[in-house]
Amino acid sequence: MLKLVDFSRKELLNYTTAQLENFFPDGQDNTKKTIDSCLDEALTRLEVCINPVKMWRSGEFDYLHSSQYAIFLYYLSNSLWKKGDNIKICTKLFFLNKALNGIDCFYEIEMPDIFFIGHSAGIVLAKATYGNYLVLYQNSTVGKSHGVAPILEDNVTLYPNTAVLGSSHVQNGSVISQGCSVINSNTPGNCLVFQANNGNLTFKPENNYSDLFFDT
Repeated sequence: MLKLVDFSRKELLNYTTAQLENFFPDGQDNTKKTIDSCLDEALTRLEVCINPVKMWRSGEFDYLHSSQYAIFLYYLSNSLWKKGDNIKICTKLFFLNKALNGIDCFYEIEMPDIFFIGHSAGIVLAKATYGNYLVLYQNSTVGKSHGVAPILEDNVTLYPNTAVLGSSHVQNGSVISQGCSVINSNTPGNCLVFQANNGNLTFKPENNYSDLFFDT
């Protein structure tokens, strides 16, 4: 069971409920009951996500750690949405995450079981295909182009100010370097991806699987 740092399950439930009720004072009285129905599932998913990260304490969730809390709010909203119960609260959780952490991660997106957020500010994620051991840093974007979303395989890293758009296929072990945009393009995998002065992508062989995660 995931340990909550200096916090109990009841306190977390009350804390999240109070945030929603203060950000969205519409007088609805079923917020706590709805969150409670999916809280344990969200915490279970969060534990699976946290445990492989080397820099985080295995089996511990700190609600004051903004990256961990951002992931928690996504899992809570997504679990609630999958249950098909109270889309309004799903939407509120999405907006709360956006307001607190600057991340645009809609509750209908299927994020992987294991991913890492370095700094959440400015991250925008579309309904794309995401593999495990995904690493996201600030101002990274995954988006559609003409209705087509990219595919990101396992062990993909998006450094700050990067974008993966359209019919791109980012293969296993690709590291998108800072400021680089992959637009309707593919990467060969196990590589560092750079952008040349002419806008074309260039690739350098690389393998950084174990830098951030255990068991990769």
